[in-house]
Amino acid sequence: MTARLRQLLDRLTLYLPVLLMGALAMSAYWLVRTNPAPETPGSALAVGHWPDYFMREFSVQTFDARGRLKSQVSGAQARHFGDTDTLEIDQALIHSYDEQGALTTASARRAISTGDGSELTLMGGARVVRAANASRQSKEQPELTFAGEFLHAFIDSQRVTSDQPVVLTRGADRFSAERMDFDNQQRIVELAGRVRGVLVPTTKP
Repeated sequence: MTARLRQLLDRLTLYLPVLLMGALAMSAYWLVRTNPAPETPGSALAVGHWPDYFMREFSVQTFDARGRLKSQVSGAQARHFGDTDTLEIDQALIHSYDEQGALTTASARRAISTGDGSELTLMGGARVVRAANASRQSKEQPELTFAGEFLHAFIDSQRVTSDQPVVLTRGADRFSAERMDFDNQQRIVELAGRVRGVLVPTTKP
């Protein structure tokens, strides 16, 4: 069981969380930098943790050099906090396409990005879904899903962690764990706590 579990986890589309989180972080960074900072009087104002601007019912799209849609980030409301340089998004919904056109969708009740886009947090019903697609070797890849209440991504170091229960689903196979540490550079997924897995045998035609 352990060997089979490791083999299956190795076959997972390991780039999924980092690619998706990176797309959202870049879009959030764009939002922060393209919105003008509020004008303040010459005298310094008291620093407090309150939004310096809002966006409501917004949608931001990014395109590649060929004009193809790369990602779309939308939300019910976004708030930028100047004291921490963070952007908070309510009811975040993200669509991201890779170079082969494969779609990855992420959603959460709340998303927080640092101003430079180096860290991203999805909270509340966090869900990342990689649609079924064919790999570069024309091998069919089943739908892959990461689900939990909390996902924390470190874009520069290419890590995604969670200290709360996470469920990984690949096709009909399903794994659950109390904690997860994903290292994209090392291509290692560590599932900790009470780990459970259900493997469904592949039926041959």
